[in-house]
Amino acid sequence: MAAKNEIKKEQQPEKIDEEKHQLLVIWAADCAERVLAIFEQNHPEDERPRKAIEAARKWVCGELKMSEARKFAFAAHAAARNAPKPEAKAAARSAGHAAATAHVPAHAQYAASYAVKAARNIDKLQQAL
Repeated sequence: MAAKNEIKKEQQPEKIDEEKHQLLVIWAADCAERVLAIFEQNHPEDERPRKAIEAARKWVCGELKMSEARKFAFAAHAAARNAPKPEAKAAARSAGHAAATAHVPAHAQYAASYAVKAARNIDKLQQAL
């Protein structure tokens, strides 16, 4: 039984202090913001990813509750599902994970990886031209 408890402890995310959590949210929002234009060029009328990034930043400033930031994260992910182009989809997912980082710090890594994916898809398209 001791081995089972050790595994459970290892699987649990490490708790971080509030300052580190806020830094992760800022970093995730910065990553998402760098590729936001990719989504907005394809969907100029859809503000959900932009609003998710704004929500992440508002959470850091104490202007928004975590539960509200999560709603913006879900909305950005819905925008991603609606986006037909993979680079726009990845940019919206990056924004969604940036807002979700307010809830779970581990989402920051996904905001970064989706931002990279969005940028790589754009690079591939430009090389093909």
